[in-house]
Amino acid sequence: MVVVEAWNSEYLYWIIPGIILIGVLILASLLALVAAIRLYAQLTCGIFKDESRMDGKTVVVTGANSGIGKETARELAKRGARVVMACRNVEAANSVKDKIIDSTKNTKVIVKKLDLSSFASIREFAEDIKKTEERLDVLIHNAGYAETFKKKKSVDGIEMTMSTNVYGPFLLTHLLIDLLKKNAPSRIIVVASSLYRFASYNLNNPNPLTILPAYLYYASKEANILFTMELARRLEGTGITANCLHPGIVDTGIWRNVPAPLSWSLYIINKCFFKTPEQGCQTSVMLAVDEKLAKVSGKYFSDCQESSVSTSASDMNKAKKMWEICEKMVQLKDDDPKL
Repeated sequence: MVVVEAWNSEYLYWIIPGIILIGVLILASLLALVAAIRLYAQLTCGIFKDESRMDGKTVVVTGANSGIGKETARELAKRGARVVMACRNVEAANSVKDKIIDSTKNTKVIVKKLDLSSFASIREFAEDIKKTEERLDVLIHNAGYAETFKKKKSVDGIEMTMSTNVYGPFLLTHLLIDLLKKNAPSRIIVVASSLYRFASYNLNNPNPLTILPAYLYYASKEANILFTMELARRLEGTGITANCLHPGIVDTGIWRNVPAPLSWSLYIINKCFFKTPEQGCQTSVMLAVDEKLAKVSGKYFSDCQESSVSTSASDMNKAKKMWEICEKMVQLKDDDPKL
């Protein structure tokens, strides 16, 4: 009995440190793997290094009070542009505006109310812009709505994701197109996402009230690409370009609607692997600034370089049909500008 106890004691004396050592090695290996992945992400992250100025130009950035939109507004203000922050949350936007002005020393940064889920708000915003702004050089459709499971309708009775991400930008583009034409060459930039590959815009169900919003977010991103392709086709010869982009998977507030416990693991993944908003805005800034892209239109970009899209997202017949659906969904008026 004494011999057995001694053997067990000796066994534990050697096995416990061994287990601890193995655990430390596994943890160190995981941390090294995370560090390697983060380093790879940093090295392959497209950064727009051109320092071209935008003095004298006016830019509208939707959803500019946080995330990618905020950093896009900051970067363009740093380059001297007059930046109109078009935001639903005016109070939050004004706070961000003050910080942008303080950091860039550019006082030509203003906030205007815009709720892309409301056609009335879009019309009010567009009228305000046309009355108060002498020019518009760049329109950046950055704002996006994402929800996981909660189904919501807009004030116009349209599914909230599609209303905010697809139909709202469609209407806003129409209402501001004359100002963009007046100041051509000008640019329209649409923030899409490579997540579009997980879904498809359904031409037979443009107001999908019964489908999970998480799926519709992906579908709305394909719709963004289709919209851009058809818009570019219709704008040929006008001096206005239209391009879209994938900003990367970015750690922004758009993930805040992911419910627990999914949000717990997502938070860790966000911090370890996702781009920062500063990195996520780089392709948007490039498309707004780069003179080499002055005549490039109807393209999809990722990490500051042109990228390819799926067969579905580049289907021009589908893009044309979607456009016709959008015209009906936003209830264009006879006196609205046509494209």
